[in-house]
Amino acid sequence: MGKLQGKVAVITGGTQGIGLATAKLFVSEGAHVFITGRRQKELDDAVAAIGSHATGVRGDVASLTDLDRLYEIVKAKGRIDILFANVGLGGFVPLGSITEEYYDKTFDTNVKGALFTVQKALPLLNDGASIILTGSAAAAKGTPSFGVYAASKAAIRWACRYTAGGSSASRGDCANCGHRPDGAHGRALRDRQCGVVLGLR
Repeated sequence: MGKLQGKVAVITGGTQGIGLATAKLFVSEGAHVFITGRRQKELDDAVAAIGSHATGVRGDVASLTDLDRLYEIVKAKGRIDILFANVGLGGFVPLGSITEEYYDKTFDTNVKGALFTVQKALPLLNDGASIILTGSAAAAKGTPSFGVYAASKAAIRWACRYTAGGSSASRGDCANCGHRPDGAHGRALRDRQCGVVLGLR
């Protein structure tokens, strides 16, 4: 029997990268996983790759209406044991070239999206549920042209601390991921990060 047998997990941004790898790991350990993504084809491909115990829900975490729809679908399955707010975006934009549109998109997705992903899930969380937010090593580095993204992830670091004490969850974790190389080595490192951070390795 897997470590997550019978558990329900929600992973936003589950169509690629660490989100997809985590979804595969959770299903292999016995969980039913709900993943989100903005593009239907990528969502369908991810669900097919994960297997029969995965449900894809199309939506944008920056849209509160989409989050409400996600949790209505999850509610039909039961309560949530693991919530992984994983969606994030960013880019290298130097000071002097930052636009309001870029700033709003980054903070709406990385901060507003993560905050409301957690807040709207609260009524569905089981006692002792785990809440995991994807942070970034960028929050502690002074990477040139990466300031807006780094600032959004710094907000996530503090949100993790607040989340741990502000809900009935027994765990509030921040997965501070750094740059991963391409290819097999990068995939292996990503998979190991999933397992170590989420307590399965």
